[in-house]
Amino acid sequence: MKKDTKKSLKKRALICGVNGQDGAYLAQFLLGKGYEVWGTSRDAVASNFNNLHYLGVSEEVKKITMIIEDFKSVFQALKSSKPDEVYHLAGQSSVGMSFNHPIETIQSITIGTVNLLEACRMMDFNIRIYHAGSSECFGDIKGEVANEKTPFNPRSPYAVAKSSACWLVSNYREAYGLWACNGLLFNHESPLRQDHFVTKKIIKAAVRISKGSSDKLILGDLSVSRDWGWAPEYIEAMWKMLQYKEPTDFVIATGETNTLEDFVISSFNILGLDWRDYVEQSELLIRPS
Repeated sequence: MKKDTKKSLKKRALICGVNGQDGAYLAQFLLGKGYEVWGTSRDAVASNFNNLHYLGVSEEVKKITMIIEDFKSVFQALKSSKPDEVYHLAGQSSVGMSFNHPIETIQSITIGTVNLLEACRMMDFNIRIYHAGSSECFGDIKGEVANEKTPFNPRSPYAVAKSSACWLVSNYREAYGLWACNGLLFNHESPLRQDHFVTKKIIKAAVRISKGSSDKLILGDLSVSRDWGWAPEYIEAMWKMLQYKEPTDFVIATGETNTLEDFVISSFNILGLDWRDYVEQSELLIRPS
């Protein structure tokens, strides 16, 4: 067991990718728990941290620069922050974008994860590590229910990268006794979602149309099914995983599946619109697999 050389009375957390949807909500949640929160960005000086500002917690987060693909950068961030808990939420986060940028996706997710694990292994104090896995690792499970024993069957560069990262976490846990766990989270949404995510794209288009815009909403396959949850609840699940007695991987989901068409119908119905008058499908937006 490593000797803990830290003196802080507060529990300290390092959130890698603090300005993303999950990172910002997690910062707010941990501050409410009395944590000292550190957060990383690729450029902590130039970033606007808009999501942290939106939640009103930007000034309370200690921000540092960390480039997840650069081992030295990761190592220095850990040495500076000396965290009790690390939440690894950094890396390219779009499944669709991963088909256009597969190399960047693999580097930021897989290489980034092994950099973090190796750096944590070299620290002279104990760290608990949460890694954000993904339901995308399971691929198409043909309507079956996924659980922690469901084999991975990745169907995109993003899913391949996340699967590799999850296996790395398991390997470091078994080989080196590192306290590290994977959260295999299904889709979770909030107002902090970036515009390129399909849920935000649908909602913003529906609002524009309700205000008189002549826009059409162009989507791909409306029959795809997803389990959509509420992001702040999933943040609490991440934290609870690191409070568990032993490092264990968990699937986090609502258990309810809906199609993309269901999401579109609900969004337009709330605004008193018939979605069929405003939505078109394009084969160009259907993913290769």
